Parts: sequence; structure tokens; C-alpha cells
Amino acid sequence: MGYARFAVWYLRLVAFVNFLSAVWMSLGQDVRRHNQEDLFTPYLLTAGFAPGVFTAFLAITMRRRKRAAWILNLGLGGAFLALFAFAMAFPEIRRHPQNWVSFGLTTAFVGALVLGRREFYAKGDRANPKLAAVVAVGGLLASSLLAALLVTATDRARAASTFAERWRYGTLRLVSISDFRSPAITTPNWVDVAINVLSTALVLAVLYAAFRSRRAVDPLTRDDEERLRELLERHGERDSLGYFALRREKSVVWSPTGKAAVAYRVVGGVSLASGDPLGDPEAWPGAIEPWLAEARAHGWIPAVMGASEEAGTVYARHGLGALELGDEAVVEVADFTLDGRAMRTVRQAYNRVRRAGYTVRVRRHENIRADEMARLVRRADGWRDGATERGFSMALGRLGDPGDGRCVMLECADAQGEVKALLSFVPWGPKGLSLDLMRRDRDSENGLMEFMVIELLRRAGEIGVTQVSLNFAMFRSVFERGARLGAGPVLRLWRSLLSFFSRWWQIESLYRANAKYRPIWEPRFLLFEKSADLPRIGLASARAEGFLEAPGLPGRLRRGHLETHR
Repeated sequence: MGYARFAVWYLRLVAFVNFLSAVWMSLGQDVRRHNQEDLFTPYLLTAGFAPGVFTAFLAITMRRRKRAAWILNLGLGGAFLALFAFAMAFPEIRRHPQNWVSFGLTTAFVGALVLGRREFYAKGDRANPKLAAVVAVGGLLASSLLAALLVTATDRARAASTFAERWRYGTLRLVSISDFRSPAITTPNWVDVAINVLSTALVLAVLYAAFRSRRAVDPLTRDDEERLRELLERHGERDSLGYFALRREKSVVWSPTGKAAVAYRVVGGVSLASGDPLGDPEAWPGAIEPWLAEARAHGWIPAVMGASEEAGTVYARHGLGALELGDEAVVEVADFTLDGRAMRTVRQAYNRVRRAGYTVRVRRHENIRADEMARLVRRADGWRDGATERGFSMALGRLGDPGDGRCVMLECADAQGEVKALLSFVPWGPKGLSLDLMRRDRDSENGLMEFMVIELLRRAGEIGVTQVSLNFAMFRSVFERGARLGAGPVLRLWRSLLSFFSRWWQIESLYRANAKYRPIWEPRFLLFEKSADLPRIGLASARAEGFLEAPGLPGRLRRGHLETHR
């Protein structure tokens, strides 16, 4: 075990004992008595829920190798050890064996910090100290006023104290380690507990501000975008998601030769790449290594959404694990047909929409006049479900941009010539398309999207397209294998759970909607470094895709996902 790992496990153990002391009253009393008498407990072992939260937070930041956390622990731990060493000079302190154990553990912890100093390399944001100071001062003022108002509203002996005294009482309970009380103020126990919770929240807010990872990253420059487009021209046919690397809020890391690149975005401390690296596969490791090195240098969690099996294998050689997310539906134009019994339902739906007078126009974006494109963009925005533009790994997020002239637009008009639905596809190499955007008027005929996709597949030769990537179906294999005869109980249970959640997230409906075109299913993977990071990666992915509209607060999940977004 390395020095850094020892320090992290020490903090985890202390956090566990602190939490245990909060629910095991006799243990908590013993720990507090040791701290109040001639006995010392190891560094940070003080008992209670708030100390447990504080220590657990330090353990998390130390596990991420944050340099600021190392400095804080070395400063606090070193000062405590120096005080402890001075106290051990007195015979009445040395005579207790418990003190020798505590002294040894504290010395081992501080020693591990000193010896493992090079293992704590992750940089924080330069603005963190100033932000932490602002949060501390502003938070203390706000929380102390809130505590004072709470004490004023519940003080049973209000006449015996002034507001200033009640404010002082609330402030001291916020910042005091001991159980502070005032003879002139009588409040219910739950008020003191509420103030302690406020204190814990304030401490966590200050710590978060002090230790947060660097947020701002350099977005794509014009030179980066031009170089990425050159890679797409040479190797773009390898990955249907390659064009989405051109989203301009992403950053890019290049291989030393410039023949490969990893595009990513930092969300909530997660360095989130999407799809495969761009460029020559032989040069992929040269881009993956600096991307991982940058993530570790800043304390970011590295993760990849939607990697292919080929890229996943390369990432695995660099220490990332894989979890199958689902499958991408790819239709080979030459193999698609509406003939046959299996396509009867699709054929009938297509013919019904066509008889209703709907027509489809297929054009490259570069062939649409600017004023006409502006009208289409306004219509697409008006049909969007919610104010937030969804998408990150499989959406471009900038319909009508002049730089995307090779994208393909499908416009579906009714019998009166009014546009009722739009599809937009990005280039996938010289002869492929990848679905970017699906929008339609909610009052239009059902089945417009299927009608438009079939029209594209039937007329693909007009624009020189031989393959089309459609929607991504999460957990597609679960629905398919779980419905087969002989499926095991675990698989059937997993399928039932996904079907239940499909009422809101349309997981199964996306699979069904894609399956009707009889596509080739290409598996896509989530890549990660540690399993413990998966919850945080999931939250970061949801934020990047637009399903969480604010950090930590769940936004309204998009309904009609099939018709609005890939």
C-alpha cells in the first residue's frame, strides 16, 4: 500500500468511527471524554455526524490526489502532532497506553503525508482560495442570521435576551466545537440540531469551494476545428459519432504527431469524452495518454461515453474498464427494403402517411438559403420539448451553422405545403450520415419520423449515401435477450425494471422504433477508471446531455425523446 493510500484509508476509518459514534451513544461519549480529559484520540477522531462528514470529504479529496487537501491535512495534522508531542512530555499523559496508540497513528498519518507528497499532484482552480473565503464569510453571515431568527422564533425565554445575544448564541453554536449553551436562552433540542446541520452544510460548502477541480477549459479554437475536420476527412468513416467532436464547448487533446485527438468536456469534475478518438487508430494512444494525464493533473475523473468496441479495447490498455451502454442502429442502404412480411407494419404506416399527402425534401445544408434556414431553425426551436437543448455525445447542438454545410436536412410538408417535421443528419465519412436532430409539430400526423427515415433510405442515392446511423438504443440486448424463451430470472427482472422506467425515459420504445428498420446493431460502451466513480459519471453525463438542467437538481426529463433528440 502506497503512502497516499494509507492516508486515504486512515481518513476513511476515522470517518467511519465518527459516524458510528453519532449513532452509538456510549461510543460517542467515550470518544468525547477522551478528548476532554488527559487522553488524546488520533487526528480528526472527535465523534459525531458533522466530524464524520468533514473527514469523509477529506478522504474523497485525498483519494483524488488533490494538492490542496494534502496541504490542509499536513497543516492541521502537523499542528495536532506537535501539540500531541508537547503533551507527551508530561508524565500524566504518557502513563495512558491509549495516548501512545493515538500518538502512533497520528505520527503514521502525518509521516505518510510527508513521504507521499509527490502522490498528491491534482491542481485546483486558482480562484479557489478567494472563492472559499467569500463562501466562508457570506455563508457564516447568512447562516448566523438564519440561526438567530430560528432561535428568536423558538426561544421560550425570549424576554430574558436581546436579538444581539440570540445572534451571538446562533453564531457560537455554528462555529463552536463544544456544546455551547446560554443560561438566558432556552430553545428546543431540534433547534440546536438544525443549527448544527447548518454548520455542517457551511463547512462542506467552504471545503467544496476550496478543493473544487478546475472548471474552465479551453474550448475549440478555429485552428483546432480545422485540424479536426481534416482528420474527419481522412478517417471520418471509422466512427459515426466522429462529427459530434466538433461541438464547440468541447476541448481537445492532440497526439504528439497531430494524427489523432480526443475531444472532451469537463462537467462536475468529470473529463467526459464521447465516441472514439479521432484520427489514425495507430496514433490513438498518443492522444489518450495526454488526455488521461491532464485529467489526473487536475483531479478530474476520466470517462468516455459511447465508445465503439475497437476504441474500448484501446482505452482498456490504458487502465479503463468498460460497461456496455447499448447499441447503435446502423442501416445499410443497399440492404434496406420494405418488401416482405416482416416489414408489413412499417410499409402500411409509410403508405398511410404518403396517402395523406405528405412529401419529403432532402437537401444539404449548404443548398438552403440563409433566410430559409433561419425559418427552419425557428420552427425546430418552437417544436423543441422544453427550453434546454439536449445532447452531447450524439448531437451537434447548432442547427444551421454555416460551417456544417455538408449536413443533410429532411423537411416533411403536408398536403398544403406547410413544413411539419425536420430531420438533420451530420456527415459520417464521405458516404454516411449520422442522425443529429428530430423535431416535429405535435399536432401533425403520427408516423412522420418513420416516413422521413424511409424516404431518406429510398432516396439515399441522390446524395451519395450508403449507410445511415439512427438512434442509440440503451440496453438493447437486455430487451432482446430478456424476451427470448429460456431467459434467466435475473435477466427477466432486469428487463422488467427497464420496461418500468421506460414509461418516463422511453428506453424500450427507442429500441422498438429502431428495430423496425432491421438495422445492424453496433455496441457502444461507457469507459471508466474506477467503479466507485460511476454515480458521479452518471450525473455528469446527465448534465452534459441536458437532462439535469442545473448542477445537483434534476431537470424535467424530456418526454418524446424519440422525436426530439437522437
